[in-house]
Amino acid sequence: MSQPPNQPPQGGFGAPQDPQKGAPQPPAQPPQMPPAPPTPPQGQPPQQQPGYGYPQAPPPQAPQPGYGYPAQPGGQPQTGPYGQPQQPGPYGQPQTGPYGQPHQPGPYGGYPTQQQYPGASAPGGGGGGSFFKGKPAAIIGGALAAVLLIGAGVYFAVGDDGGGEKKPIARESSKKDDKPTGAPSADEGDGEGTGRKTNDDLNVGRQPGEAKVLWLKTNDVDMPRGSHAAYGPWFTGGVVVQALYKKVTAFDVNTGKKVWEVPFENELCAAPRNTTSSGKLVVGLKDGTTDKAKCNQLRLVDLSTGKAGWTTEVKKENLFDGSSSMELAISGDTVTASRWGVSSAYRVTDGSKAFGDLKVNGCGADSFAGGSKLIAVDSCGTDGKAQQVREVNSATGAGKWTFPVPKGWQVKRVYSVDPVVLYLTNEEKKAWNVTTLKGDGSVRSQLSTKESIQPQCGWAIIDDNLQGCLGTVADANTLYLPTEEEKGGADGFDRTNDIIAFNLNTGKEKWRSPAGKDRTMLPVRMEGSNVLAYVQPSYDHGGGIVSIGPAGGAPKSELKSPESTAEIENGFSNRGVSYTDGRLFITPPTLTGSDDKEGEKTMMVFGK
Repeated sequence: MSQPPNQPPQGGFGAPQDPQKGAPQPPAQPPQMPPAPPTPPQGQPPQQQPGYGYPQAPPPQAPQPGYGYPAQPGGQPQTGPYGQPQQPGPYGQPQTGPYGQPHQPGPYGGYPTQQQYPGASAPGGGGGGSFFKGKPAAIIGGALAAVLLIGAGVYFAVGDDGGGEKKPIARESSKKDDKPTGAPSADEGDGEGTGRKTNDDLNVGRQPGEAKVLWLKTNDVDMPRGSHAAYGPWFTGGVVVQALYKKVTAFDVNTGKKVWEVPFENELCAAPRNTTSSGKLVVGLKDGTTDKAKCNQLRLVDLSTGKAGWTTEVKKENLFDGSSSMELAISGDTVTASRWGVSSAYRVTDGSKAFGDLKVNGCGADSFAGGSKLIAVDSCGTDGKAQQVREVNSATGAGKWTFPVPKGWQVKRVYSVDPVVLYLTNEEKKAWNVTTLKGDGSVRSQLSTKESIQPQCGWAIIDDNLQGCLGTVADANTLYLPTEEEKGGADGFDRTNDIIAFNLNTGKEKWRSPAGKDRTMLPVRMEGSNVLAYVQPSYDHGGGIVSIGPAGGAPKSELKSPESTAEIENGFSNRGVSYTDGRLFITPPTLTGSDDKEGEKTMMVFGK
């Protein structure tokens, strides 16, 4: 099938969802569409023009040019433009498409086993390396069982094109660190910076060129068995802040010594990816301690002073407004609280209400992505299956532009708010799509790739946070995403992958950088014109941070964590990763309330 001229790039991810009234139409007519879908329910926005953003039905052979990447049996990516095959992760990852990934990190982090398409939860384990290599079946079974205990969490994330010939393996820099001999012992965390009462020295065995373990924290909070989200970290004024169970705690970034702590009577149930520019954080709390407690309380915490501020209750917007869970996002001086198709916004300065559940074209904000822009994903119609995406004025709630999501598609993740990069899936077609929007909400490009993309996102069933992926990074003109891990080695346990840079103007691959033998990488953030990536640990190799220049090439080592502590680092299943001021912070997405005598690890920090 030939593609009409001036169409969106072929081979992108699955198409977006239902179009909305008043939303800008795509710049040009896309490839031929599948059979027309049924008439939308009353109140649902009209269907977008035929062709745009609609995936091709998965054919027995390579997919025809189209909007989404359909999933294929066995999760093997197709070789055609769009219709990518299903991958471990949310939906079938596009064959030639970006990622087909799992899990990512907004501010919080990884998850267990991925679903069948990009953006779905990642498979158990921290992903990367040969964690089970050489381990007896009993240990493997226990580790897998532990994965099943992991609940929802979220962490920041980062974010390809046709297959190319493999490039040279990643190499570490030859820069030598100070000798490990006599290195200070790492604080293993009693909450006061005195360290765990054992003879362990986590820096014993550290090799030249490897970073130090600055400190390691274990959970000192008595909490019931179950899944409890670990929120953060956030950084301000020389401290790193983490929110666990019923408290928000700040630690000195160098020593791990507790600087301040804000306790709560009830359990935390929500937290945003970012704070305000002045270090103000708003968290969600339950209104009681029973199983029937609702997540409907907001509380301000000033990270610069370690003091709690105002408290307000999130009132119901309508009869169908529920508050069993809540998703928070901060942009400017506004924090939004979203609950199952209904959202409210409050001013961070004083907790007063900024705006309520504003309806646009019969659609209401189902969730928000925050940061430098406030992006709303609206549900429309009586069944809420149709969607539209809007940029919203954070102070008033007024829309700046509207993008109608093609019918049959759902926005699952927002990989970036500036520029706006959306990850969409089509359950019926088992397809996915990555679409980038212009400043007016019209389509800029769709990802075109033969690769399966795989950032780390949360369990799709548990974590619906729009920014809950690790491994998706974007600057003004480029999107960086990790490919699905490839198995290797005689025993099949070795893992490797690439990071692919995509041109946001065309959706096509610019370059790719391989992680190297038995190594995997996830993009973390930009530093100038370079993208920083986390090299994931394995059972016998430490992780670290590498940088890749604007023209690609082999990764250059920035920080290499010790091989001697690889097992501990790898024990942070589906870990959250932050790298700032030369320090690498590893955190878990959840805690289980385990009574393990050594305690659950809550944060591990490496530095030079």
